[in-house]
Amino acid sequence: MLRGRWLLPGASLALGAGLGAALAARRGDGGGEGAAGLLGRLPVVPVLAAAGPPQPAGSGGADLAKYGLPGLAQLRSRESYVLCYDPRSRSALWVIERLNRDTLRGASDRAACDFQEDGSVHEYHRATNADYRGSGFDRGHLAAAANHRWSQKAMQDTFYLSNVAPQVPHLNQNAWNNLEKYSRSLARNNKNVYVCTGPLFLPRMEADGKMYVKYQVIGKNNVAVPTHFFKVLILEKESGEIELRSYVMPNSPVDENIPLERFLVPIESIERASGLLFVPNILKKTNNLKAITAGNKR
Repeated sequence: MLRGRWLLPGASLALGAGLGAALAARRGDGGGEGAAGLLGRLPVVPVLAAAGPPQPAGSGGADLAKYGLPGLAQLRSRESYVLCYDPRSRSALWVIERLNRDTLRGASDRAACDFQEDGSVHEYHRATNADYRGSGFDRGHLAAAANHRWSQKAMQDTFYLSNVAPQVPHLNQNAWNNLEKYSRSLARNNKNVYVCTGPLFLPRMEADGKMYVKYQVIGKNNVAVPTHFFKVLILEKESGEIELRSYVMPNSPVDENIPLERFLVPIESIERASGLLFVPNILKKTNNLKAITAGNKR
């Protein structure tokens, strides 16, 4: 069952399925890219300065950066995905991966993989296995291990704790698992499926009638427990059409028999809630976009 009065900007979480408007005529776009090629599908456009960090504006900008800037967007490019890390939550802001028939084939063995700390993250800002031990939460993959059977290294990369967030076991093992399986089924019938997954921390109305953002933290490193998770699917059709499907699930027990269509939301609601942008970047690649969005029917 779904619980609580969580508010997703621009949409309700108790949603039916509907069709969004289709735009027209697409420019051709080749596949066959690796993790670096995912940069064209990132939910934000990273500013990759060739000559060091950007300088603050103003007459004293250069001098202000004399001892460096305390933080910039933390991108990680792995064998199987690209990730933007959030040191405050000890997890990712988003993870993007590319699925197709080739990535789903292979002899990779999940049993040979172990969850591990991400050594590329400063020790102050990273999660450990001890944080999850006895917490009551699963180490929920953002980029799913089963999406990358094509390479043992690619599958192992999904076990970095930077690609993990605390997830309610019932959700992780049932409804969320169904959504991951559905994503893979779409990859078998499309040229490519780009999957962007991340946590949400949504406001909730409390008894006093006011809105609050509250979430639990676990372990000595205070790993943040998301209130919800999103998954955005960008489907590249063999015809050249691009189809967009976006989902949100609460981080709570969810009846696995609820149709996945009930969790479809307008992409705009995820963009508003997450601080990310998807559609502008997609429209840089194509103007033949079809959005599968949520309606108001149950």
